[in-house]
Amino acid sequence: MPELPEVEAARRAVHEHCGGKRIIKAMIADDPKVIDGIAPSELEKGIVGKKIIAAHRKGKNMWLQLDSPPFPSFQFGMTGAVYIKGVSVTKYKRSAINDKDEWPSKFSKVFVELDDGTEMSFTDKRRFARVRLLENPEMVPPISELGPDALLDLMPEDVFINALSKREIAIKSLLLDQGFIAGIGNWVADEVLYQARIHPLQSSSKISKENCKSLRKCIEEVIKLAVQVDADSERFPCDWIFHYRWAKRPGKVNGKEIEFITVGGRTSAYVPDLQKVDGPAPGNQPDKKGGNRSRKKSDVIKSENLQSAQEISDDNEGEDEKGQGKREGKPSKTSKAGTARSSGSGMGGKSKRKATTLKENPESKQESEKEEKLNHIMKNIGKGQDSAKTEMIETASSGKKRKNKRTIAAEVEKLKKNKATKNVNEFDMPDQTNNPDASAKESSENTSQAQKRKRGPKSK
Repeated sequence: MPELPEVEAARRAVHEHCGGKRIIKAMIADDPKVIDGIAPSELEKGIVGKKIIAAHRKGKNMWLQLDSPPFPSFQFGMTGAVYIKGVSVTKYKRSAINDKDEWPSKFSKVFVELDDGTEMSFTDKRRFARVRLLENPEMVPPISELGPDALLDLMPEDVFINALSKREIAIKSLLLDQGFIAGIGNWVADEVLYQARIHPLQSSSKISKENCKSLRKCIEEVIKLAVQVDADSERFPCDWIFHYRWAKRPGKVNGKEIEFITVGGRTSAYVPDLQKVDGPAPGNQPDKKGGNRSRKKSDVIKSENLQSAQEISDDNEGEDEKGQGKREGKPSKTSKAGTARSSGSGMGGKSKRKATTLKENPESKQESEKEEKLNHIMKNIGKGQDSAKTEMIETASSGKKRKNKRTIAAEVEKLKKNKATKNVNEFDMPDQTNNPDASAKESSENTSQAQKRKRGPKSK
């Protein structure tokens, strides 16, 4: 697409072949997307009969200075191009019109005929260009918002170094920011970074002074050379990465593999063996001073995945801690909640436990294991036990709630003694689960006998 060298080549052609000539005819396309802010008839009326004094450019914008204002300005966009009949003007990728096409082309947005018969056309195949009629193009957006021109007004070396040191943004994104330097587009940025051996994701503020000097020199040399050959890519040096970067095709430059990444929302070609990141790369983080602010969704997802992986790694530091956390409902280290719910499997039912700390409490861990084992033993005794057995289980459970430190063995021993006192043999008991009537009768008799013993002998 047109960048500074291509737009400069168009400006030079217009200045050379159309300068000093008067516009006698104009045809303006009825395309409000491209013809911006003015009706086609008003644009035609504003330029016909006027003489072209000069053609000017800043960044990727060109405007014609007529013998009186207003002046037509052309923002080239992705596929804007200038054609002069009978004159070879640079044809660049995506914008070239076939020589056998009708004239003016069906993609023509502004066509003018000059008093000596010269014909010029501004075309745009994809309609991203903008044509305006302005009193003073330099004083209004978008031209007024541009930074210094990379060809005509490149920053001095010390100013350039100081400017980079204050920008915490990927250098490729910064170079694409037209408010920083006007005229550098995608292919120019890739080329100067390759020539300077700087990775596209390198943080601008982390580039050494020597590399800053090298980068500024490469910007100057690449642009001047491209302009000297009228942006004719066939005349670019054969060792430029420009010749191998299109369509993301695998390839090599000077024997080194080329890879592609996305920086600032744009495809970037670089050579990993020669262009390495020094220090942490800022990726597509926004520039604090208002640079490129785009950040791809795939980058956010990647960042979140890396963070999640780190959190998972932290949670798996110890198997014991991991297992205990599952049993007690302990919150993971990534949990934002301050409390966690814990469900007990014993007779006491569900309980809520407040997680006051992320560190494992050894005493709490021991108590939990003890309670779990005791509940397991109680479950194995079976259903339909007598009241003494039920009382024992409840006593043991309440003892756990009071954080009784008696061992499991002591609890089991006490249970056996109580059973012996009440003549309950756990292993010789009849299967009451299959005989509910017998179980109910026995329970009733035991209750009746207990009441008689409590009341004592009947008074006469």
